[in-house]
Amino acid sequence: MNIVLDGNSLSIEQIVAIARQHAPVSLDPAARQKVQRSRDFLEKCVRDGIAIYGVTTGIGELARVRISPEQSAELSRRIIYSHSAGTGNPFPEDAVRAAMLLRANVLAKGCSGVRTSLLDTVIEMINKGVVPWIQEKGSLGVSGDLSPMSQFAEVAIGEGKAYYKGELLPGGEAMRRAGVMPTDLTFKEGLGLINGSQMMTGGAALLVYDAERVLKNAVIAAAMTLDALRAVEHAFDPRIHRARPYPGQNAIAANLVKLFAGSQIMADKTGKVQDGYSMRCTPQALGPSFDTLEHVRKVVNIEVNSAADNPLFFPDEQQYFAAGNFHGQPIGMVVDFLCIALAEAADISERHTNRLLNPVLSSLPDFLVTGNGLNSGLMVAQYTAAALVSENKVLSHPASVDSISVSADQEDHVSMGPIAVRKCGEILRNVRAVLAIEMLCAAQAMDFYKDKDGRPKRPGKGTAVAHDLIREKVPFMENDRVLHPDIEAVRQLVESNTILDAVEKTVGPLLLARDVELPGPNVAY
Repeated sequence: MNIVLDGNSLSIEQIVAIARQHAPVSLDPAARQKVQRSRDFLEKCVRDGIAIYGVTTGIGELARVRISPEQSAELSRRIIYSHSAGTGNPFPEDAVRAAMLLRANVLAKGCSGVRTSLLDTVIEMINKGVVPWIQEKGSLGVSGDLSPMSQFAEVAIGEGKAYYKGELLPGGEAMRRAGVMPTDLTFKEGLGLINGSQMMTGGAALLVYDAERVLKNAVIAAAMTLDALRAVEHAFDPRIHRARPYPGQNAIAANLVKLFAGSQIMADKTGKVQDGYSMRCTPQALGPSFDTLEHVRKVVNIEVNSAADNPLFFPDEQQYFAAGNFHGQPIGMVVDFLCIALAEAADISERHTNRLLNPVLSSLPDFLVTGNGLNSGLMVAQYTAAALVSENKVLSHPASVDSISVSADQEDHVSMGPIAVRKCGEILRNVRAVLAIEMLCAAQAMDFYKDKDGRPKRPGKGTAVAHDLIREKVPFMENDRVLHPDIEAVRQLVESNTILDAVEKTVGPLLLARDVELPGPNVAY
């Protein structure tokens, strides 16, 4: 599947295909023409002696200093050198490939004033597997992701460090082995490679893709708990949720009913009138996370296809403007919001685990194991979930409410969006483990239900699939054993989407908020 860049229509799914599955990229011919027109106009401005930020002037506080056209190549090179000031661990390769792709898409919009040859170099690096070594920390998420994108730019000019076929090499050697000619630099091209939010936006795009699957796993985990605790089903009647037409809430209620349909366990009525909030209100509590995800997706899609650069050139109007489209506040704020949405999914999951383990609430054996006194069962698995949930609360503090002035107060408001992306990734990893613990406990709980002949009662149509996959990896707990291998085995089933894929193959795709059409005050995505 070749993905064609035109600067306007790149999707999150295409980003994932290129960043993780190495789908090839090419440049739309019409976009190539736009890039060339923009470049022609920039060169005319230079010939006319117009002062252009970052082209014939310095940058940041040094924008007051004029630069001769003959110094432009050296200016671009020095911009890359001086801004390559990161620290910390390297980014994962998929995040770097996503950032490179998004920078190519920005350039393809034809507003950046770079040469088509520069864009061709970036695309060739993507297609031939040259992945710059970029450190995680150092970007403020404004004026672009300057430090990380400069480490990318180092490799584009044949310097820095890069991975090629799994080996970390000097950037020039990686380019040579891949058969990619490093680019030279001229007017605007130092800024053209670095002056945008693509590192954090690429990370945000991958987070949206992964969060969608994590939240679907959260619904499966919740359905397993509701099934195992013989929840009162009428709380999920569609009429209740249509009366409160949030798309996420309605999607989750419909998914739950589909997942535990036909359960022999839930068919065993207990006489309860209603359940505790974490059970009864699962659609209402988890639904906002689905709605938040759709809002984040919308904003990330806009940023992916935006001219996040400075200055911008508009050849049709013979105008150029130095402005602030590089500012990362839109991404910083929505990723902070996504942190909350994911943290809340783990929060309700841990409450489900607590209900499964507490015999007063579950009417099941203490901590889901017999022989209590000698056996502690799954008691301390909940401790782990509680620790992760508490950590998520700390990580959910918004990064985007902070700002520190830099560049002699020229750049006096910054987004801190890269911090939001980094901590959101950590929250997502924690959520997978919390969901794995809930699933592990729910599967154990299900196995205590027998019919009058002593045969196991079957869970619902979808929850049974999840139960059986877990049992392929983790046996029923008769007596205490080391728990961390069991947790890790189920966590891998969550991370790989093995449970999700198998469940959806059986019951059909689980609904997201955007899949729900409701009368009344529905949200248009």
